[in-house]
Amino acid sequence: MSWMKKTLTTLLAAMLAVAFVCPAESFAAPLLKRGSESGDVWDLQYRLQLLGYYTDRLDGSYGANTVQAVKKFQKAYGLPVDGVAGTNTWRALKKVSVNRNEMQMLAQLVYSEARGESFTGQVAVAAVALNRLKSKDFPNTLKGVIFEPYAFTAVIDGQYWLSPNKTAYRAAWEAVRGSDPTNGALYYFNPSTATSKWIWSRPQVVKIGKHIFAK
Repeated sequence: MSWMKKTLTTLLAAMLAVAFVCPAESFAAPLLKRGSESGDVWDLQYRLQLLGYYTDRLDGSYGANTVQAVKKFQKAYGLPVDGVAGTNTWRALKKVSVNRNEMQMLAQLVYSEARGESFTGQVAVAAVALNRLKSKDFPNTLKGVIFEPYAFTAVIDGQYWLSPNKTAYRAAWEAVRGSDPTNGALYYFNPSTATSKWIWSRPQVVKIGKHIFAK
């Protein structure tokens, strides 16, 4: 578990560093290759580090370690293994990772929606947001998913803007790394307070803490 804590600490520190060099939004990145130096390289390294492919410090320089990390990602996702971050590599990477701003948004969602739940319950809430991101039935950006009208109670009542704690960041990180205690759920609700007949009609998958997760 110590390596997880060390990695998480590195990622949280990196979030602050990247803020000064990364674009605020997730725009299409240019082709990146060995020798490239830019904020887009920071973003690339950050995403690869989240997924466990890049283990060096984030420096914005596309060196040998970044090349190897990109090759590992490309191999894992069935892409041509050339170590170059082109259109197809970026497209695949953005489907399974988040940038620095999106990690912050995900942690805020977790904290505001599930700070009273167990760690597993918090990971589950993050997983639902990421599952929606992958679904054709929801917006294709995490910002769009979170701020879709009436999607999350914490956004409606303003609690979303509370500052997340370390557990919320950890839960968001776990979900981005692929952990999904909900087995693909797209919705969750509290059975003690939910009055919508529609949400009760959704196929239920699992109950974690106070939330029922459904598809």
